[in-house]
Amino acid sequence: MKKTTIIGLMSGTSLDGLDLCAVNFQLINNKWEFEILNSETINYSEKLKIKFQNATKMSSEKLLQFDVELGQLFGGLTKQFIKSNMLNVDWIASHGHTIFHQPEKGFTLQIGSGLEIANETKLPVVYDFRSKDVSLQGQGAPLVPVGDELLFFEYDACVNFGGIANISFKKNNERIAFDICPFNMGLNYLANQLGFDYDASGEIARSGVLINDLLSELNKLEYYQLPFPKSLGIEWFNWNCLPIIKNENYSIEDKLHTFSHHIAEQLSNIINSINGDSILITGGGVYNTFIIELIKSQTTKTITIPSNEIIDYKEALIFAFLGVLRIDNQINVLKSVTGAVKSSVSGVIAYP
Repeated sequence: MKKTTIIGLMSGTSLDGLDLCAVNFQLINNKWEFEILNSETINYSEKLKIKFQNATKMSSEKLLQFDVELGQLFGGLTKQFIKSNMLNVDWIASHGHTIFHQPEKGFTLQIGSGLEIANETKLPVVYDFRSKDVSLQGQGAPLVPVGDELLFFEYDACVNFGGIANISFKKNNERIAFDICPFNMGLNYLANQLGFDYDASGEIARSGVLINDLLSELNKLEYYQLPFPKSLGIEWFNWNCLPIIKNENYSIEDKLHTFSHHIAEQLSNIINSINGDSILITGGGVYNTFIIELIKSQTTKTITIPSNEIIDYKEALIFAFLGVLRIDNQINVLKSVTGAVKSSVSGVIAYP
């Protein structure tokens, strides 16, 4: 495949903002090579964050309208990103923003209309990467592991700390991946109670003390006993974690401290169970030094934290890569990861 320049757009459950990553991809000697040209995160307004948080309660009409408006916003921001960095772009690949993810009921929904992005930017857009896999009885998540397999193959496992923590690794010559536990989804919820967007470096959590009963209740959640493939969404967090961490008998600081231990224990349990030593950790949660310290104290594996650009933009980079695979009609969603009846070439293409 000739060199292709594509912009990956990622809007995650942590509501940090829209990640944009412009990348050159080229297949050389049967190996994919990439070069990040530019990357940027555009923060969401408080009004938009609240709208995201309330989206699951919207009427169908309001949600359809939000889909269009968000596509127009993403398209406008992408157009400005291209202009500011004087980029010559071939394609856009957009993950969209997840509102519903209930694969057991046969549906998942990411809004941010690909048609609107294409109309705004005058560029072809690949979007809706999850629905086809769900229709094939898969989890529709996680999707990043195909990028781990083809772009970051030198590591034994790749872990991402976003709204949800997930992992991918090789087992019996197949790529396995699943969501481990909520991460920023829980930490940010608690930090918000103190008037902060997030707990920078985990310093508030560090100041708290461990609540053993709360930790035990979190660790006993049924999800952690389920076999993979499995995935988490905001609905699961709201139904299962919120009732536990809303406990008013404890301070926010102590709950943050305890939730951090919960994350570290769940992560360490999985990391310690896999073959191999080298673990790549990316995602915004990597900057939470308190949790990184907790994990390192519970494993002997070699933890690698890459450059800030890879930490912050690996997901957007890989969604750009999923777009490239879709354009090239190559498999970009793995049944070994999602549990679908077959691997697939996923993503809808919208032309301007």
